[in-house]
Parts: sequence; C-alpha cells; structure tokens
Amino acid sequence: MSKSWQAPDTNLGAASGASGSPFSGHSNAENVLRRLEWTVIRRLDGLLHGDYQTLFRGFGLDLADLREYQYNDDVRYIDWNVSARLMTPYVRVYNEDREIAAWFLMDLSPSVDFGSRVKKRSVSAEFIAVLARLLTRHGNRIGALLYGESVDAVIPARSGRRHALHILHTVLSRTERSSSVPTDLGDFLKTAFRVMQRRSLVFIVSDFISAPGWIEPLSRLGQRHEVIAIRLYDPLEMELPDLGMLVMRDAETGEQLFVDTHDRAFRNRFATLAEQRELELRSAFQQASVDALELSTDDNLVDAILRFADLRKRRSQLAARGHLPRHLRGSHDFSVA
Repeated sequence: MSKSWQAPDTNLGAASGASGSPFSGHSNAENVLRRLEWTVIRRLDGLLHGDYQTLFRGFGLDLADLREYQYNDDVRYIDWNVSARLMTPYVRVYNEDREIAAWFLMDLSPSVDFGSRVKKRSVSAEFIAVLARLLTRHGNRIGALLYGESVDAVIPARSGRRHALHILHTVLSRTERSSSVPTDLGDFLKTAFRVMQRRSLVFIVSDFISAPGWIEPLSRLGQRHEVIAIRLYDPLEMELPDLGMLVMRDAETGEQLFVDTHDRAFRNRFATLAEQRELELRSAFQQASVDALELSTDDNLVDAILRFADLRKRRSQLAARGHLPRHLRGSHDFSVA
C-alpha cells in the first residue's frame, strides 16, 4: 500500500475536484481563518475552559529556589548536595518558560489532494490553522516546512496572527500537481532536522504514503524535539465501495490501473492490504517513539482537537509518573509535557 490509488473518473476522486472542499470558490486564507476563529476556536475556549496549559508547554526550566522536601514531592527534584550538607532533604523549585517554538512539517505531495468528499490537504490546512492560531494567541512562535517533490519552502518561526495567516495562505495557494516523483518523507525529515536546531514542538502532517526509509529519521527527530505525527487519511482508502469498473490513478506517479470494484474478492484484498498498512504505520510510530493522531477527511475538527488535547493530557500524566523514555524528557533529567 505504498501507492495512493484514486478514482479520477468518479466524483469520489480528488482529480475531478472534491465538491465538499472548504477552500473551493472564492474562499481565501483570511476568510478561512476568521471562520475557524468563530466556529472552532470559540467552541474550544468553552470546552477547554481556557486552559491550554496541557496543550502547549515550554521546554525551558530555570532554577528559582530550594525548599525542604514535603510529602508527595517528586524525588527527582531532590538536591542531594544541599540535602547532605544540611542533613535534611531539599528539593529544587523551577520556573517553567511557557513560550515555545512550534513547527508544522506539511506534506503537500499529490496524494494529499485526494478526498472522497473533502481533500486531505483541506483538512490538514484547517487543523494546522487552528493550532497555529491557538499557539500564536498565547505568545508562541510558529514556523513551517512545506514539501512537494522536496522541501521547497521554509517559513521561519515567528509569532502573531498575521504570521499564522501567512502560513495558511502559503499552504492554500500552492498549485496542485497531477503527478510527481514518489514522496520521500525520509529526505523531508532529514532536512527538517538540519533546519530546526532548537528544541521545539513539531507536527508532521502527512498521509505517510512514502518511499521506505523514514522511520530512522523520524526517530532521530524525536530525540531532539517533541514530535507529534498527524496522520491524514480518507475512508475510501480503507475500503472500496462497489462502483463497478473504474480507472484508478496513482496520485504520486500518474500510473493508471483498470479495476473491477464489483469483484468482492478484489475489494477484500484491497481492505486486507489497507489494514496491513495501518498496522505497519502504527508499528512505525511506536518504533520511532512518537505520538500519533489520526485525522480523517470526515472528522469533526473540534473532536479532532479534543483528541489531541487528550493525547497531550495522557503524555503529561505519564511524564509526571516518570514513565516516558529518557530521550522524550526535558532538560534537567525530568519529564516535560
């Protein structure tokens, strides 16, 4: 399942235009962002009660004070030198830098322009627009790397609504390609590793339809940064409906194949291969030790953000219990969310 087969001759395929795309017609980035601020972000404010502390936390920690150990204090904070000198356990107290730098690694290869109703690119653009606005609204900096056939755009990390709008506009204004060379996420992630030097929160937004060899670069990126994989997919990629004879096209290479979707055995083989790819992807994320959030083209965006919030909450809880691997912890040898 390394290829993204689509049905260009039906209204289910991206090549014929997804009629449900929120970016069709005369919509522009300003209109899209304003709509999201009114319909999604305002609702999230109510559901999250304004508490975005679990979603976005800084990585910098400054020693603020020392005090005597109290019941339920984390033993990792004990200053053993001071404790030995005073013959009483003392713990270090830190002030946390709340400001962070976040990067969006956007896969904009032809396969993300597929969608049975809404294109994967449209869903990913709305998702990163909401996160970008939430981040910049709280004083954080955001940047982006965009991938077509290679990394062809690097937007430096800055703060402010105007910068979030600039990233969204850049994503939406890119011309769709009918075909391309196969996506190489490994090269994308290696380039990102070179560009992003300071520890950051990194969102990799992709359908992960790629040439092999990206797991090791993903793992390496996760050792320096806090990485969250946002995996895009369309329900039609999981299971084919019975539509009779179709010409299916590989979005990456343009290769075409004539298939009979009325054949139950063919549909079953397709579903089996799709399920196998699902298992391989989840295994890859686990092997690379990165969190993953699945984002479908038929997802409700508010629900998707709430799932992301739950993912962050669980990570924070694991960190507090000391269950995170060492390379996923912050400086001073203890965990950060």
